[in-house]
Amino acid sequence: MASDSASLEGFLAGLRGWAGGPGAPLPVERWNPIYCGEAGLEIRADGSWWHEGGRMTREPLVRLFASILRKDADGKHYLVTPAEKIAIAVEDAPFLAVRADRHGEGEDQVIALTTNFGEVVTIDETRPLRVINAKDGQPRPYVRVRGNLEARILRAPFYELVDAASERDGVWGVWSAGGFFPLSAQLDAP
Repeated sequence: MASDSASLEGFLAGLRGWAGGPGAPLPVERWNPIYCGEAGLEIRADGSWWHEGGRMTREPLVRLFASILRKDADGKHYLVTPAEKIAIAVEDAPFLAVRADRHGEGEDQVIALTTNFGEVVTIDETRPLRVINAKDGQPRPYVRVRGNLEARILRAPFYELVDAASERDGVWGVWSAGGFFPLSAQLDAP
């Protein structure tokens, strides 16, 4: 397994020509590259990206990496190109939902969340809201962003969801895009 900067530079060189421009979705779920090990990359619980113990501060590079991130069936996160795949450590969720916007009211409302990378996600059946109990006993809400990747919903947007909540069959939750999503932790949550 490689863990030096040279392997990361080689990985970046392999990416040139595949980036589709700002905001263009990349077909990372369809790529089946060879596994090339690790490169000392980590996403911490606060959403910051780190390489070999140093914080990554080049926003365009972090955004590029976020666009080629995926979570495979083995539960691990990887940066992928059509030719290579490297493992990346993720402390909690790779993205943060930093904003909530409601359109409509009650059962007809649609709730959109914006991530720390500007991706807008509508809470719906394909991008459900789920809530678990954290180790400290506090609810920790998540929403699926794309593929198997999730964003942890920060406190302020979660409070906006709580403000929009209603009761259905004794359960408090929010309606979005025709579905009802509980705001309490699920009993079967990990």
